Amino acid sequence: VGAGQEGQRGGEAVDLGVFKSGSAEIGGFGAHVQVESYQDAPLADASTLRQDLAAMDGVATVSPVVLEFALLRRSAKEIDGVAVWGAEALPGYLAENLTEGAADFAPDSTGLPGLVVGTRLAEMLGLGLGDRVTAFSMRRAAEAGGGGLGGFERPRVAQFRVVGLYETSLSNFDETYTFTDLATARRLFEYTDDQVTRFDLTLNDVAQAQPTALRIEDDFGFPVMARSIFEVYRNLFAWVNLQESIIPLVIGVIIIVAAFNIVGTLLMIILEKTREIGVLNSIGASGRALRRLFLWLGLLIGGVGTGLGMLLALVLAVLQKRYEIIPLPEEAYYMKTAPIELNMLDFVMVGAVALLLCALAAYIPARLASRIEPIRAIQFR
Repeated sequence: VGAGQEGQRGGEAVDLGVFKSGSAEIGGFGAHVQVESYQDAPLADASTLRQDLAAMDGVATVSPVVLEFALLRRSAKEIDGVAVWGAEALPGYLAENLTEGAADFAPDSTGLPGLVVGTRLAEMLGLGLGDRVTAFSMRRAAEAGGGGLGGFERPRVAQFRVVGLYETSLSNFDETYTFTDLATARRLFEYTDDQVTRFDLTLNDVAQAQPTALRIEDDFGFPVMARSIFEVYRNLFAWVNLQESIIPLVIGVIIIVAAFNIVGTLLMIILEKTREIGVLNSIGASGRALRRLFLWLGLLIGGVGTGLGMLLALVLAVLQKRYEIIPLPEEAYYMKTAPIELNMLDFVMVGAVALLLCALAAYIPARLASRIEPIRAIQFR
């Protein structure tokens, strides 16, 4: 449904580190395994199926979901297609990211059930807390194929009151998904009390998502279909993997440029200090001593630069983590600000590699300095 269902079984492997570090929003919508029907129809005998799924090894929670498309209308000019998501409770990740209101689906004094919408959808329709909206379900009309009175079946209608706004930075989700309680969604889409669109499974270990999905299909058979979150949101995970794979390349290019700068700096020093090098040679300084001198000079330049760079990086990382000073376009990156995760091991490894490359970059100028002939160097102008 919506932006997520583009995955295919048998795709490339997904780095679990990507899931843990950068894709909490995706997990907040899709759990670890989704169990639905091959027939694009509600799952029947949901209570029994739920018990059987909950009894499987490694399954932590099983949440029933009723999810169908509807038209959401605020006024004659403010109307849009949305996905109405009925659940026993608002998913935990979304509850933590409510910007306004609360996840209270209970009917108000006028009998209207609550509806939680994304901030993007609220902006598009001009919605605010307490506003009344109308949802039109065309599910039966679509199934009838143009049947009914006059070739058209009237949609089912339900009114809601907006009780909360959430924001995940996933624009396709924030402008599409609305949430209400399970019973209200069943009435709107004419589900029975023992039907659901799917079950969302949370596992004790996300690494077992794909094996668990395969085991469910083997155990329950047709028409039950199970997909891991890595299949459902395959494109998003591939995008995150691509972004992470670029980072070593960018850092490598930066370090190579820095190494060339060190080489250039040392060569300029050699040209400027040629006569002094000749004097050192003439009073007994060996080529080995000159090489060591310029190697240490290269390490000094690299060490000072690395230290200042690491200090600046640490300060900027702390500022970004606390104050979010570097924004990102949500449409392209699915987040509002650049994410920061501080790891001292990263600082140590980058610093060590940088110093090693500085030493290698300094070796060529040091070798040239050690081969300068004293007499020619002293006469050098």
